[in-house]
Amino acid sequence: MTWASWTTTGVFAGRGGVLTEEAGVLSGDLTVHTTWSGQEANVAVQYSGGSDWFTVTGSPVHCSSEEDSRLLHQEVVDAVRGDAAATVPHSRPHSLPRTMPTDTVLSEEEPG
Repeated sequence: MTWASWTTTGVFAGRGGVLTEEAGVLSGDLTVHTTWSGQEANVAVQYSGGSDWFTVTGSPVHCSSEEDSRLLHQEVVDAVRGDAAATVPHSRPHSLPRTMPTDTVLSEEEPG
C-alpha cells in the first residue's frame, strides 16, 4: 500500500486556533502533520517542540488520492493560520498547487 505524509512546522495559529478532539482549542506555535494511506487522510497537530499529537476535529477524512491529501494538508495549515477555529474540511479540491511551500517536508514511502 502506498502512503505519504507532510509536516509543516512553525504554524502560528490565528485568533481561533485549531480545534482538536483530545484537547479542545490549541493556539500558539504549532506543527501540522498529515498522513495519507489508501483512501483516508489523518491530520494531527502538536505544539512545536512538543511530544503529544492531537487529532484535528474532522479527521480522518476520505481522500481519494495522494494529490488531494497534499492539498488537504495545505488547506489545514492555511485554516490554522486564519481567524476562525480550524478543523479539517470535508470537500476535496482536485488539483495540486503549482508550487509547494518551502516550510513543508514531504515523506513518501511504499512499505515493503
